[in-house]
Amino acid sequence: MQDDDLLARATAWLTEDPDPDTRAELRALLDAGDHPELKARFTGTLQFGTAGLRGELGAGPMRMNRSVVIRAAAGLAAYLKAQGHEDGLVVIGYDARHKSADFARDTAAVMTGAGLRAALLPRPLPTPVLAFAIRHLGAVAGVEVTASHNPPRDNGYKVYLGDGSQIVPPADADIAARIDAVRTLHDVPRPDSGWQTLDDTTLDAYLARTDAVLAPGSPRTARTVHTAMHGVGTDVLLAAFARAGFPEPALVAEQADPDPDFPTVAFPNPEEPGAMDLAFAKARETDTDLIIANDPDADRCAVAVKSGTDWRMLRGDEVGALLAAHLVARGAHGTFAESIVSSSLLGRIAAAAGLPHVETLTGFKWIARAEGLRYGYEEALGYCVDPDGVRDKDGITAALLVTELASALKEQGRTLLDLLDDLAVEHGLHATDQLSVRVEDLSVIADAMHRLREQPPQSLAGLPVTHAEDLTKGTETLPPTDGLRYTLDGARVIVRPSGTEPKLKCYLEVVVPVEDHASLPAAHAKATDLLTALKRDLSRAAGI
Repeated sequence: MQDDDLLARATAWLTEDPDPDTRAELRALLDAGDHPELKARFTGTLQFGTAGLRGELGAGPMRMNRSVVIRAAAGLAAYLKAQGHEDGLVVIGYDARHKSADFARDTAAVMTGAGLRAALLPRPLPTPVLAFAIRHLGAVAGVEVTASHNPPRDNGYKVYLGDGSQIVPPADADIAARIDAVRTLHDVPRPDSGWQTLDDTTLDAYLARTDAVLAPGSPRTARTVHTAMHGVGTDVLLAAFARAGFPEPALVAEQADPDPDFPTVAFPNPEEPGAMDLAFAKARETDTDLIIANDPDADRCAVAVKSGTDWRMLRGDEVGALLAAHLVARGAHGTFAESIVSSSLLGRIAAAAGLPHVETLTGFKWIARAEGLRYGYEEALGYCVDPDGVRDKDGITAALLVTELASALKEQGRTLLDLLDDLAVEHGLHATDQLSVRVEDLSVIADAMHRLREQPPQSLAGLPVTHAEDLTKGTETLPPTDGLRYTLDGARVIVRPSGTEPKLKCYLEVVVPVEDHASLPAAHAKATDLLTALKRDLSRAAGI
């Protein structure tokens, strides 16, 4: 973009920006003549897709701000009206990040101005409450303003349709086209009032629905430590646990209240190194059975357990298998679904129980659409344990279910780790790991994917690659996606760019047969060696 064009575009943006904060920020960039920064913000637009919008806060079309959100809301409103929802209800939720409440109110104003009805949740609440509210209130769509577990500087905009599931193609492209058609904010009516702010009735209905997750009369004795990771999960989780009759969780006080700056963690994601340190410290101080961690919008649930004399995080695949085994033991019926990057152990558990099992693309927008869904999970700490209530991942109900399981095992003098051992003996040890590379320059990801497509590995960790798939072509059961899948003799590797972060993600799984419980230590050692070798060889093959 030429300097004159860049300055003209930035100046035009400035004249219609409704936010004094971003106006001042952009004015300072213009006054300073900071062309590199202006170019970064005004070359292109933040793209709306199946993840909605997500990006760094700031002025300009390549950042998250009120101008971008108003355009997105206008595009969504136009899409809904074109679908025949002339006066349909749109329910809007938001987390406690910087600007989330502003973005939510702007969305309500745009929907109202377009002739739709809008209802705001009463305050920052977990994303699952919004997902529940859509069907509970009979809405035609829902919007959640959140960047989930992204860094503090980010925010996002997640769109659901009336079935309570996140958007998938072709709706995303249709909405994006209508966003692009918004030429100026002056064309978008935004009244100062006219929408509804809900009271706690909808939240109360969500909490009442959590009763369906637990078995009547089940043990409720497990003691927990809980961290909300500076997000919005504390009050709702405490209310759900009290309603269920579990002991009150011991809170990680430093992380219990919402704080958009996330002062105690580099990244507010339980999977990131160091994020769970305060929770581990709290668990060492207390007589507790497990640690429950939610991410900032509480749609994910992490679990940690005592292992030997200390504590360790369970992998998402481990929790996914534990919850599946628990539901099978309780007599669950219906489809068990997971994303393709999650452990194949779920398929073994479902087959042994005679239950349908399906794999989908990554993301609950796909998992939630599995026909006859009873349970769905993906390795990134997401679990759908009550699809009739919330057709999305839900960190609150998942926490209830895993605490029920821990309670039942506690009554038998056993732990979650004991059950994992049983599953390994029955189905083989399914060990998973991830090679994840965060980048500043997205071309690094594109180069790695190109290199793997041009020179696919013939073997990894000494195991021959028996089948290589480029998932951009789709399969008999999967629509096209940017990913590569390698099947090896006793292992599996999937490589894909993240849909929500500047990361290249490589998902690794090895399956080691186990004869009996006495063979477990040797099986774990073999799996660890194989995963280490897979990481090394895949890193070389991808040039990362």
